[in-house]
Amino acid sequence: MATSSSDAKKGIEKLTWRRFRDGDHKWGNFGDQIFSADESHKCPTYVNKTPPCQGSCPAGEDIRGWLNIVRGIEKPNDDMAWQEYAFHRSTDANPFPAIMGRVCPAPCEDGCNRNEVEDYVGINSVEQFIGDYGLQNKLTFAPGKDTGKKIAIIGGGPAGLAAAYQLRKMGHGVAVYDDHDHLGGMMRYGIPGYRTPRDVLDGEMNRIIDMGVELFMSTRVGVDVSMEKLEKDYDAVLFAIGAQSGRALPIPGADASNCITGIAFLSAFNDGRLKTVAGRVVVIGGGDTSIDVASVARRLGHIKNVNEKDRPENVVLGQTAHDVIDIASREGADVLLMSRQPVEKMNAAKHEIDDANREGVTVRGGLSPVEVIKGADGRATALRVVQLDYSSGKAEPIAGTEENLECDLIVSAIGQTGNFEGMEEFANERGLMDADKHYQVPNRPGLFVCGDIVRPHLLTTVIGQASVAADSIDHYLNNQEPEKRPKVDVHHFNLLNKLRETGIEPEDYHPDTSAGREIDQGLRGTSEKGKGVGGFAIHNYEDRSAAEIIPSDELFLGHFENEPRNLRDEKVPSAEEVLGHFEERVIGLSEEMAIAEAKRCMSCGMCFECDNCIIFCPQDAVHRSPKAEMTMGRYVYTDYDRCIGCHICADVCPTGYIQMGMG
Repeated sequence: MATSSSDAKKGIEKLTWRRFRDGDHKWGNFGDQIFSADESHKCPTYVNKTPPCQGSCPAGEDIRGWLNIVRGIEKPNDDMAWQEYAFHRSTDANPFPAIMGRVCPAPCEDGCNRNEVEDYVGINSVEQFIGDYGLQNKLTFAPGKDTGKKIAIIGGGPAGLAAAYQLRKMGHGVAVYDDHDHLGGMMRYGIPGYRTPRDVLDGEMNRIIDMGVELFMSTRVGVDVSMEKLEKDYDAVLFAIGAQSGRALPIPGADASNCITGIAFLSAFNDGRLKTVAGRVVVIGGGDTSIDVASVARRLGHIKNVNEKDRPENVVLGQTAHDVIDIASREGADVLLMSRQPVEKMNAAKHEIDDANREGVTVRGGLSPVEVIKGADGRATALRVVQLDYSSGKAEPIAGTEENLECDLIVSAIGQTGNFEGMEEFANERGLMDADKHYQVPNRPGLFVCGDIVRPHLLTTVIGQASVAADSIDHYLNNQEPEKRPKVDVHHFNLLNKLRETGIEPEDYHPDTSAGREIDQGLRGTSEKGKGVGGFAIHNYEDRSAAEIIPSDELFLGHFENEPRNLRDEKVPSAEEVLGHFEERVIGLSEEMAIAEAKRCMSCGMCFECDNCIIFCPQDAVHRSPKAEMTMGRYVYTDYDRCIGCHICADVCPTGYIQMGMG
């Protein structure tokens, strides 16, 4: 039936709300346009965003979530201890909380909004507490329901084991192939034991193996077993071989026998073969590996009049091993760590540099290696270097500043590549492997790759990559195309899952389009009290966590008082004490201190139940949700019949969870 123009006009007037009328073309006072008395056209909405700590975490941990559990705001729903509940929330993304709480350089703390108040939250220290609780109480992981699919993982380091963990949670079978005698990769062979205690490392790895992971140790793919066999026997293959070959110095003379790589040095030490070093050691780098090399060298010390077979380079290259008896006469080693970058811009964490200085390591920045000076026997006797000037914005050698640094051992920690023996076809021109954004091997369906072999970086980075790779493998096994990754690609808090966990999820919605019913059920509101219209929706809640990270200027920082961090004790030896000092340096927080530190978290982007909005609302429009309907992220609601849009609740919300939206 045709509609007259007058009927159409009436329909427009009825359905359209117009803030401005014809002729309203002049912009007056901004306040007058928005407010009428104390009213506005906007209403409070509850908006979940990703906190910057999580956005800065390469593993994508729900840091805000497990800190809120530790502080007692979010509670388990059964008899589970809060420590166990926090453990499972933490390990949803990262199965190594005790290790990462000790060694991660914590980019999450750099991003923490609490830095705008006084100092960041000690996220690492609370994570260590959670991880240690899990080990002490023998907490375990449960595999998912068996899917009948099986994946071969090449490499039993942090990337391979993290992927195995995620895949077992999905119910897929996993077999790990590793060419070492022991699991751990760079966590075992690249980081000294005083930073990753071996009982802690083994405890966290065994928890993953106990999920039903099959192991093939001392087995090199491409040598002991062919790639063709893996592709035939398994539904998918994941490369997680790490980058366990160091880069040599690209300068003349670097082929001297006593020029070795940092990776080889640390591997020999962690294997138990290397027990002393030479008289003077020069380490070239500036990152965490170079710090570890220098610190280990200081602890090992050196022996005068060393036998040829006991020279460090011979031990590192696997030609011999140090006799335990020899180390009784060792003395402190002279160790110099040099970097092309100025000291303040070195990649290593500042506290690691400070610790190295305290332990007696000399650290010099702004130096570039030029040539290795050899003696008559072909061994290096000195490293020629030149000072660098950065005033132009790039490194430029300063003429006339060359000097020779005498040395007995040169250790290069300037980068890493992969060992592709037997798998040469997969190496790219950089000695690494190519991967697409879903961590698939390009043009090789069923093959995936993650970890340092894609891009050498932090342990937490490879753990995050493993999670994405496992998700891609799961899609492949289910004949699904990989989904577009979210802009903020982390393990998000999901309010719907939380409501399901507590048994108060919204009702299932099944639209009834029969005559006269589409208007009743088809228009679902979210502004009603409790669960929303008909119980189908969550009260005026919006989840932007996959797209936005909440900045500090959206918080009410005035709510937070200055509270100093609850610091862990650290046993960093002095230069006089460092020789032979292999005790763990980091001492974990007590339960009381862990809770106190977690309470410093500002819960950015998520309600932490402070009651400000309830207290300060002049219209008594904001109320606590009924106790039977209350849970994390759903603590308050707004009665929009009483709300006048004054936005006081948003102004006093410390976490930025309340934002004014269209009403």
